[in-house]
Amino acid sequence: MKREEQGQAIEKKEATMRMLRNQALVLTALLVLLGGCSSDGGDGGCDPANPDCDEGLVCESVQGGEPRCVLPLEIQGAVIDSTTKEGIAGALVQAVDPNETAVGTSAETGGNGSFTLTVPAVRNAEGEPAEGTYTLRSQAAGYQPFPTAIRPALPQEAVSAVEGDAAWVLESTLTTVELLPLPGGTSGLGSISGTVDADTYAGVLLVAEGGGGGYPGFSDSEGQYTIFNVPAGSYTVRGYIAGEQYEPVDITLTAGADQSGVDLTGSDSYLSSVSGTVQLVEAPGGAQTSVILAVESTFVEDAARGLVPPGLRVGNVTTQYTIEGVPDGRYVVLAAFENDGLVRDPDQTIGGTNIVHIEVPDPDSGNAVSISEGFKVTEALEIYYPGAEGPEAVTAAIPTLIWADDASEDGYEIQVFDAYGNEIWSEECDRVTGEETVEQVYAGPALEEEMYYQFRVTSFRDKQGGRTFISTTEDLKGVFYREVSN
Repeated sequence: MKREEQGQAIEKKEATMRMLRNQALVLTALLVLLGGCSSDGGDGGCDPANPDCDEGLVCESVQGGEPRCVLPLEIQGAVIDSTTKEGIAGALVQAVDPNETAVGTSAETGGNGSFTLTVPAVRNAEGEPAEGTYTLRSQAAGYQPFPTAIRPALPQEAVSAVEGDAAWVLESTLTTVELLPLPGGTSGLGSISGTVDADTYAGVLLVAEGGGGGYPGFSDSEGQYTIFNVPAGSYTVRGYIAGEQYEPVDITLTAGADQSGVDLTGSDSYLSSVSGTVQLVEAPGGAQTSVILAVESTFVEDAARGLVPPGLRVGNVTTQYTIEGVPDGRYVVLAAFENDGLVRDPDQTIGGTNIVHIEVPDPDSGNAVSISEGFKVTEALEIYYPGAEGPEAVTAAIPTLIWADDASEDGYEIQVFDAYGNEIWSEECDRVTGEETVEQVYAGPALEEEMYYQFRVTSFRDKQGGRTFISTTEDLKGVFYREVSN
């Protein structure tokens, strides 16, 4: 072939290659615009079960559309000592959804207490976080876990995230977790760690049961867990989450030891169901409540609080309820635990008002556990100050407690608990007439700065034969803390 003909052939081949490259670029652009899957896993459509997004992107659901690759949503924050305000290294952090189910990744804090979690969120058409509600939980050696019933975690919404260079970011005062140091010496406390191996990994409630109590932890997104602050003794480690059964593991922990390799594997044992009834008494029209199962070994009788495994809750209850997928163990059944305007009827002179303890499976009826005595639930006494809407700072060293008057009462019993569940003060006050609210000046020990407290009020009638109780304030309201003085 002549040199001129060779040159023409090369030019023709190069022109053909340019045309093919241009066609490929146009096709890729069209796929992205139409929401299709780009071949390189870019910001087009994606399959959540098998995402193929570019590095730095995640596959998320989209309102009214197909899943697509977008910037991740991150929760950035820190875990700090509530007394010194210094960061706590080695704390475990996890985000959970409104059903107490772990979501996204888990983290261990760095030297300054900082952490970053990646959490899922439904996006709008522009890829912005549009749906998602999260609370944080954390634990560390030498500190009380967070949250507790007296120190509830406040929710944050995905829509509040701010767009950054590499991610949407949630960062605020709600992402700074303050842990309370445990009272007394902690030098003899050890830890238990391992993995859970089953279909569900993240968010399993792990409890080391023994010595008259239970010491809790939770599994992370890789199935790993650590239970901190465990004294020496013999324990059975159990895993709790709806729909999963784990083989318990017996161990003996020596003082101050960090025992690893305590792994829990899945069990073929049948799961159980727990059913019963609720009776709404003198409750507002259209009222509904919830029923939960708290692990008995974590239950604090004085404060009527316990830890609830993910999924062991049923809502929108008006009469009958059933909780499915309950793993083996001992539980306390609680009704109207949340802020729903209702409380368990405190009148223990009538049926259906005692706290119920159950064993699963039942020794007599097996895996279908039926609670014969129904719960009675009544309207709660409303709290006005402090803690009407959530944990509230009080500036006065001696606060005044304010709640709604119960028109049929002879008086009130008042209790104040600290964040560890200890009752630090109790008092009675006489009935109030002609007023909508009742006020009582706190007269207990001096309130510690940054310590959390809760006050609870129960109305009563005195009649021949003894005292009967009418109603009480809600389980999760009346929480306050003493603000740091300047």
